[in-house]
Amino acid sequence: MSSKPNLYHELAQLNVARFLTSRDAPEVAGFVNALDEINALADRSDGFIWRLQDEVGNALDFNPLGDDTIVNMSVWRDVASLHHFTYRSAHTKIMARRKEWFHMPKESHLVLWWVPKGHRPSPEEAVERLHHLQDHGPSPSAFTFKAQYPPTTA
Repeated sequence: MSSKPNLYHELAQLNVARFLTSRDAPEVAGFVNALDEINALADRSDGFIWRLQDEVGNALDFNPLGDDTIVNMSVWRDVASLHHFTYRSAHTKIMARRKEWFHMPKESHLVLWWVPKGHRPSPEEAVERLHHLQDHGPSPSAFTFKAQYPPTTA
């Protein structure tokens, strides 16, 4: 994982999760109540650039995949920055409990792709990338932490 700054590209990511029950149910309150803390952690993480959020600061109002599915979308300086936040920060403690709140995915639920510096992807664009990954596997236009591709200059 390279942490060299890229002059032309930033890393976008989308991950999705489908609630076991309604997002308003008491069973998922532990997750919903942790959102502010986890979002604040992301906001101050090295390499963080932007995240999708509504007026209250989270992305619960964005439902491009249906009411029972939440999306998390952000832009980072590079793969190393996102990887550190995902697997080496307090984020891991809350995600260790994901089986309490979400169905375990049977297909890809995380997609990474390079965007031109300054571009902020829409939820629709991100879902297209996820579907591309699910349908065709990792490629330069939609990849994963395990199957990474460098940004292209084309």
